[in-house]
Amino acid sequence: MTAEFILAFDQGTTSSRSILFDAEGRAVASASEPLPQHFPKPGWVEHEAEDIFQTQLATAKRVMKDARIEAAQIAAIGITNQRETALVWERATGKPIHRAIVWQCRRTAPACEALARSEHMDEIRRRTGLVADAYFSGTKVAWLLDNVPGARERAERGELCFGTVDAWLLMRLAGRHATDPSNASRTMLFNIHTGDWDDDLLNWLHVPRAMLPELVPTGGVCGATTLLGGEIPIASMVGDQQGALFGQTAFHPGEGKCTYGTGAFLLVNTGGEPRPSHHGLLSTVAWRRNSATTYALEGSVFIAGAVVQWLRDEMGLIQTAEESAALAASVPDTHGVVVVPAFTGLGAPHWDMRARGIITGLTRGASRAHIVRAALESVAHQAADVLKAMESDLGGPIASLRVDGGASRNDLLMQMQADLLGRPVIRGEVSETTALGAAYLAGLAVGLWKSEEELRLHWKVDREFEPQITADERAQRRTAWAQAVRMARAGEG
Repeated sequence: MTAEFILAFDQGTTSSRSILFDAEGRAVASASEPLPQHFPKPGWVEHEAEDIFQTQLATAKRVMKDARIEAAQIAAIGITNQRETALVWERATGKPIHRAIVWQCRRTAPACEALARSEHMDEIRRRTGLVADAYFSGTKVAWLLDNVPGARERAERGELCFGTVDAWLLMRLAGRHATDPSNASRTMLFNIHTGDWDDDLLNWLHVPRAMLPELVPTGGVCGATTLLGGEIPIASMVGDQQGALFGQTAFHPGEGKCTYGTGAFLLVNTGGEPRPSHHGLLSTVAWRRNSATTYALEGSVFIAGAVVQWLRDEMGLIQTAEESAALAASVPDTHGVVVVPAFTGLGAPHWDMRARGIITGLTRGASRAHIVRAALESVAHQAADVLKAMESDLGGPIASLRVDGGASRNDLLMQMQADLLGRPVIRGEVSETTALGAAYLAGLAVGLWKSEEELRLHWKVDREFEPQITADERAQRRTAWAQAVRMARAGEG
């Protein structure tokens, strides 16, 4: 029986998915299950670690059943995952000591503010490529060690393991405690220049080295699982946004993409050396394969697709996520309404942990449709802020933007994005490029595909969105947005 498929595990913030790809890079089957989020306090976000694993395993089994394939037909599994989410479990039993602390969680904002004021901050930024923000894993781990009774002592004795979601899945699937550099570089514990955990960083953030995972390549066999009916190699682990960059075949410096999921993430390949940002972006590892490391500049928007969930679940302005596009399209503009969805602070390029969401420009004439349209437009505004910062760091324009992720299927949102950027937005045929990137990395590792050049032949355009508003109208909308952001910033609204 020929092993001709790659199974991608796409473990996200609000769902776990499995997608089966064939040798042409086509998605032939998929399954998804929602992943519950828990909000024990305002600004706190958690997952049950067991829910992460069980929903992911269930979707994999369902995909295999729906596609009528056996384990022997799967050449490899690739794992891609929500990044920065931190888990700690017992080494001996695999039992978590606490719920996972999700990347969106802001509980460690005070610790990050203290770090930002410390003598170490410039060196932390230089070594990690990151800013001191509760977004990243390091302070989450320290919080767990300080708030779960006995945890710090147990960690120092080597009894506890820390991992991001990829490491948790690998441990449950294959019994190995390991992570890859794309995920490690999001912890604030990893030196992007040396490519290893950094003892000074561990000391400054109060995390014992004994609990850290082994480092393995992003693309390469790192274990095998027998939980799907036969032994299948696990041949890639990659953070979701770096996976999308690889899935977009952005293999050369200057090539980039924006992924629209719960958040929105714009990355551009910067080649074989880390590139520092002077405009609020992050320098991160994109992937490591064949002993070579590729880096990227990244801008992270915390709330993108999540603003639609807010419209539906908290505000009751829509009944389904799909309704948002039709309702927004029922009015020609936002009628002056601006929504800044800083529900968990603002990410790049502002990095304001204490900013909070606001709605401005409300008048008697503002309707439900105007608010929904403004909420969608906020996603495009935030991505435009990041692209402007990225062009400043790169010293030149980015001619067009490749897009992917679930919200990229929203034609109205993509048109808004093209309008606010003033340049083309290009959507590929495969919108789930996060999973595709994990599949490509795994397939290359086991020889299903021979080269990156071969993968480029698979990428095809679905639709290109051209700007349809004038430069004056664009400037007016961007100015109104900037004013609203200033109001949302801590101490200004």
